[in-house]
This record gives sequence, structure tokens and C-alpha cells, in this order.
Amino acid sequence: MNSMNKTARIAGALYFIYIVATIFANVSRTNLIVVGNAIATANNILASEGLFRIGFISDVLAGILFLLTAWALYVLLKPVDKNIALLFVLLNMGGVAVQCLNMLNLFSAVLLLSGADYLKVFQADQLQALAMLFIDLHKNGFMIAQFFFGAWLFPLGYLVFKSGYLPKILGIILMIECFGWLLYPFQFFLFPAFTVLSYLSFAVGFIGEFSLTLRLLIKGVNEQKSNVLRAG
Repeated sequence: MNSMNKTARIAGALYFIYIVATIFANVSRTNLIVVGNAIATANNILASEGLFRIGFISDVLAGILFLLTAWALYVLLKPVDKNIALLFVLLNMGGVAVQCLNMLNLFSAVLLLSGADYLKVFQADQLQALAMLFIDLHKNGFMIAQFFFGAWLFPLGYLVFKSGYLPKILGIILMIECFGWLLYPFQFFLFPAFTVLSYLSFAVGFIGEFSLTLRLLIKGVNEQKSNVLRAG
């Protein structure tokens, strides 16, 4: 296996593990957080605190994995255009930084419900409401990160398209996904009632990024074309 194919497989593996970690983190919280119900949410978190903490760690690890994925893709695609490859890495880094820092809001819910002595100045219902507030803040912070995660897809897709050693159709899908995924945070902040727009983002995102992941992991790159590019 040549170095380009090895890099492609590493990128695909990191991308796949990132997707699995993200799905696990989201699923672990699905039944714990009851939208608009602070009491039920607090009771669920206290009853399944271990699962909540594991989901939290999984989210943080997913951020690291996504950053490593961007690094591997940078190594793979920098022969096409180093500056544009650097651009998508910087956008990815911005999103990961926002998302990881935002995880403090999520963990604040556990701290508020911990029963620590310094929190006894608050009533139980006040702590439950504050915990729900920080969970809502986490959701808003997550949406801010999506601006970066949507934007990084365009330069990534452009380099995939221009590379010649990955299918051009994948590059086109990723560039389209950039605009589709950006609908998600724009809809959340500007048109919160039109949640149907988010379903379009999820569908395009799944097709684009999962297809790229499978291509890198299973088939790698076209060795002949990658060698031609490096030789040039």
C-alpha cells in the first residue's frame, strides 16, 4: 500500500470512529433530556449519571477524532492545493474549539445537580431550572459550531473534486452539503419553527460525509493518479 492509500485509510478510519462516537454520545442523552421539562430531565440525569458522563466523554473524544480526521485529510489533499487544504483544517479547528468549550455548559448540569454544599442556597426547583438552562445553552453552542462544520465542507469538497484520485461526484456532493448543512444553524437561530429544514441538512450530511468515509476506508485513492500528481 503506497503512502497516499495509507493516509486515505487512516482518514477513513478516524472519520468512521468519529461518526460512531458522535452517534453514541447523542443516543446516550436522547432519553435523558426531556425538552421543556426541567424536573424530568434532572431526575433522568441523576438516575443515569454514569451514562450522562460517558456520553460527555464520548463527545469530547469525538472532537479530538474530528480534528485528527481533518489533519489526515490535509495530508491527503495538500498536494492538490496546500492553502485550501489549510483553510479547511482551520475551519475544522474553529468548530472543534467551539464545540469542546461548549461541553462545559452540558457538564454544568451535572454540577448543579450534584448536591454540593455551596449549592444549598438554591431551592431544588431552582437548581433544576438552572441545569435545564445550561443544557439549552449547550444546544445553542452546538449550533454555533455547525457554522464552522458546514463551512469546512466546501474547501474539502473542492479539493476532492480537483484531486483526480477521488471521485469527482464526492467533491460535488460535499460542496452541496456545505450549503445544506449551513441551513441547520441558520434555521435554528432565524427560523426556529421551520424544523423541516434540518431534516434536509441531516440527509445531505449523511450522504456526503458517510460516502467519503466509506470510500477512504474501503477503496482509498486512485494510486496512478495520485502518483502523477505528486510527481508533477
